[in-house]
Amino acid sequence: MSERRAARAAAAAAAAAASVGRRRPFLVALVATVGSLVGVATVLAVVVALFVGGLARSFDRHTEVLADPFPAGTRPAATGTAENVLLIGSDSRAALDPDGDHAAGGRSDTLVLAHVPADRRHVHLVSIMRDSWVDVPGHGAAKINAAYSWGGVPLTVQTVERLLDVRIDHVAEIDFAGFAAMTDALGGVTVQSSEDFTARGHHFVRGANHLDGAEALAFVRERYAFPDADHTRVRNQQAFLRGVFRQALSRGTLTSPGRLRDFVTATSAHLAVDAGLDAPTLVRLGWSLRGIGADDLVTGTVPTAGSGTTADGQSFVRIDEPERRALARALRSDDLQHWFDDLPR
Repeated sequence: MSERRAARAAAAAAAAAASVGRRRPFLVALVATVGSLVGVATVLAVVVALFVGGLARSFDRHTEVLADPFPAGTRPAATGTAENVLLIGSDSRAALDPDGDHAAGGRSDTLVLAHVPADRRHVHLVSIMRDSWVDVPGHGAAKINAAYSWGGVPLTVQTVERLLDVRIDHVAEIDFAGFAAMTDALGGVTVQSSEDFTARGHHFVRGANHLDGAEALAFVRERYAFPDADHTRVRNQQAFLRGVFRQALSRGTLTSPGRLRDFVTATSAHLAVDAGLDAPTLVRLGWSLRGIGADDLVTGTVPTAGSGTTADGQSFVRIDEPERRALARALRSDDLQHWFDDLPR
């Protein structure tokens, strides 16, 4: 091949790779393989491989590995090739106390089950209200966030598995400083707020709000500004996660090596995961989700049925038991999208 033809081929391959990167998330991780198969853009393939390899090494180097995050004893069976990842937002790793209750051992302030179905057409996020009244193994009935204080990640996993009757395949715990860091690394995140409110010195308007890191942290932590307290906070946390997902898949992020590197570094510095959730696993999972877009992230909440108060004065949220069973069946059968579709609008 002449030098001129080689240059044209390399330029065409580079343009094609950039176009693919804009249209689909995570494809950059496999550009090297595609390039070698078609016999063009070898230099580009090497550069991309080195960049992605650097991101993987950065993730594995900065991310803490959780020791024994899964409970001992009998657990639910795996759900085929679907994946269930428990996301835990905790104040303990950053020494933060968002509600000023000085809880020993910290609290799992945010609990979200991320369900990736076998068909990889969606990613489902199911939030669990922090004050949900559930059975905590070995402790009896209590608020679900107390499980983290009493037994850390393993007891939290066991409690969620018992609540939803589904196996947790992976765990990712992030401290609250990580919410701010990932937001700033993305150049800000746009969220949709259902109402106007002020929290921790920041004002948010009904509708779209473009947040920096400090604003994002205030947005996801606030509950006292709302008549329904945690219900709106959970909706705001879901809005934030949708905003992060949309911004991470945006052209401005996927075509910016610096922003990708900053996002991976900023997030992993505040992240702890089980040993199986390493960079190669995430790349494989990302590749399997290459066909989804920002609108394919679906969010919801474990159904509730009002509130109550214990004899010692604790307020709690009641779980809607028939709907909980329906949710558990949908998770076990990997049919969660139909469950979402049937929710009241």
